[in-house]
Formats: sequence, C-alpha cells, structure tokens
Amino acid sequence: METIIPLFRQFLRRDWQTRSPRTCGRRRLRMAWLLVVVQSCACNAQVANDETGSVAGDSIEAATLAVIVNDADPLSRRIGAYYAQQRHIPEKNLVHVSFVTGRPVMTRSEFERIMADVNARVPPSIQAYALAWTLPYRVGCMSITTAFAAGYDKAFCASGCKATRPSPYFDSDSRRPYEDFGWRPAMLLAGTGFEDVKALIDRGVAADGTRPRGTGYLVSTNDTVRNVRSRFYPGIILMQSDRFTFELINQNTLRYRTNVMFYFTGLARVAGIDSNRFLPGAIADHLTSAGGRLIGSTQMSSLRWLEAGATGSYGTVIEPCAFTQKFPRPDIVITRYLDGETLLEAYWKSVAWPGQGVFIGEPLAAPFREKNEPEQGGKPESRGSGHRD
Repeated sequence: METIIPLFRQFLRRDWQTRSPRTCGRRRLRMAWLLVVVQSCACNAQVANDETGSVAGDSIEAATLAVIVNDADPLSRRIGAYYAQQRHIPEKNLVHVSFVTGRPVMTRSEFERIMADVNARVPPSIQAYALAWTLPYRVGCMSITTAFAAGYDKAFCASGCKATRPSPYFDSDSRRPYEDFGWRPAMLLAGTGFEDVKALIDRGVAADGTRPRGTGYLVSTNDTVRNVRSRFYPGIILMQSDRFTFELINQNTLRYRTNVMFYFTGLARVAGIDSNRFLPGAIADHLTSAGGRLIGSTQMSSLRWLEAGATGSYGTVIEPCAFTQKFPRPDIVITRYLDGETLLEAYWKSVAWPGQGVFIGEPLAAPFREKNEPEQGGKPESRGSGHRD
C-alpha cells in the first residue's frame, strides 16, 4: 500500500499536464475524491514511510559529479577547491581547463576545444557537472549548462518563438543520465564573488537531510504573459499538500516570510525578495526572458535569488518566448525534490526544452533525503525521504 500514494501522484501529475484546464474540472474533482480515499486507506503505510524514508537509489553524488575549473580564473580555482573540500569530491573528478575569463558568451569553437579536453579526461563514471564560474553563461546561441550536458547543437537554439530540442532526462526516473541518455546535466556554482558562492555552497551542504518544515509559495502575478506557469499551481496543492505546506499568492510581491522553501513566480523583476528568509536548500525562480543573463541583464538576474538566500535558480539566456517547456515545471521539481532527489536532478528533470536556460546553484543539495550517520572513517550518506507533517 505504501507505493500507492506516489504512483497515484505521478498519474495525476501526468494527467494534469496533458489536459486543458477548461475541460477537466469535473475530472479533477473526481481525482481529488479518489485521492482522499486512497490516502485514508494508506495511512498506516504513510506513517511507516515517515519513520524509515524511501531509498533514493543511485542518485548523483560526489563520486559521480565532476567539477570543471577554469585555471585562467583565480576565482574559479578558489570556488572549485572549496566545493571539492566541502562535498568531498574525489581528486580525479576535478577537471581543469583554461579559457579567457570575464566574457558572458563563449564561442562554439572555443567550447568544442574545451569539451574535447573534458571528454578526454573525465572518468566514465561521471554523470553530471558542476561548473565553477559565473561567466560565461552562454555558448553561441544556447546555455552553457546544456552545452556541457549534451554538447553544442543548434537544435537547442531558436530564432523567434519556436520549439527547441527536447531533453530525454525530462521527468524521467533515471539516476544515471550519462549511462541512460549520454547526457551529463550541469549547474553553475555562480555568484558575484567568492563569499557569495561560499555561502551558496554552505547552504547546500547544510540543507542535506534536514527535511525542512517550510512553505512553498506559488505566486500568481498580473503579468499575463509571464504568469503562464500558474496553471500548474492548483495541481501542486492537490497532489502535494499531504506532505508539504503550500500557499497560493495572488499578488506580485511576497514579503517578510521567514520559511521560504519554494518560490515560483512570473515577472521581469521581483520586488521584496531580500525581505524574505530562504531555508537552506530553497529553490526560487521567475519566468522572464533574460533572467539567465547573469551579469548585465536588463531584467532581474537569477543571481538575485541566490543572493537573497536561495540554493538554486534558473533563467534563460536568449529570448525563449513564454513556452512553459523552456522553464522549470514547478509541479515536477517540487515532486522530485520532496522525493529525495538532489537539486540538480529535480531541477533538470523539470525542464522539457533546456537549451536556452541556465541552471545555477549547489548541485548536490538534498534536504529531503535522510542523512545517515557516517561509518567509522567514512562520510555521511543520504537516503530519500520526502517530508510529511
């Protein structure tokens, strides 16, 4: 019986994403009634799950994450060394490259030279990358995190409002993306200086296994173009309120909250984020065109979320138009994060067309995975455990 709730939740999520909000109101009411019945039947199993947690399996971890360091950038070297120390990254997983620093965009030819070097030296067991820099955030016409994940491909780019190459990793149950798909999802350890990145890394490490009792804020704004993800909010409340607290906010700003774990919105600039307290491991992003232009954007940079205390964020580096497929699906990232996946896994799996978007944050943060006591001379491990009140 303890498997019924997650399987039913997965069915509802996929049903929700394929049906029009106008045509499935009655169906949702029937599903809500059925969910209540299923939950009441599974109450004993749910208590047992609270006590033991669910095993996350072979999730991406220190042994399967490579840290890419730009030796031409003293800040990158310092970030890479600190991250490797804090996350116990094996020395063989530190991959040193060299390229001109300080430029937001890397050329395709330079990237392909660097990628050839990385591919020649990275251990075959590596499943994902942490990139120890903020600039560049883009390669040619695509994001640098997708370029490192899947290689440079113009199919990830779009001139105008067009679809781009889909991700096979999207909403998958894969724990080994390189073995399964030939992709190594990447995330920037980004910040405006070492102290900012150090604080980001420390938050990610501190989050592990804490099962925080925070709140997810689903902000529905009056910006009709950028508010397109709000159609997923009712489904989140329906499917996840049995194990986490969510609030639907029908206004443009959220201020003076002390327990922010999730914050999703749609605006070009988001006011008041510094007035909130983000819990370690928090995810926050805003749907807009240029949030992924981390430095010098005319809109709010996604870095502002990290500076305010979030542990992960996302933004697009080139005009994407308001395709929800090009941005994180809040329902998917929330479900997978609560299920015990790492920040990198949950976030990457929530974006169907990631070619124009950059992922930033601390990749291994896993607040909803049970943290075991280390063995003698060993290091702590984590087991999946979504929080339930």
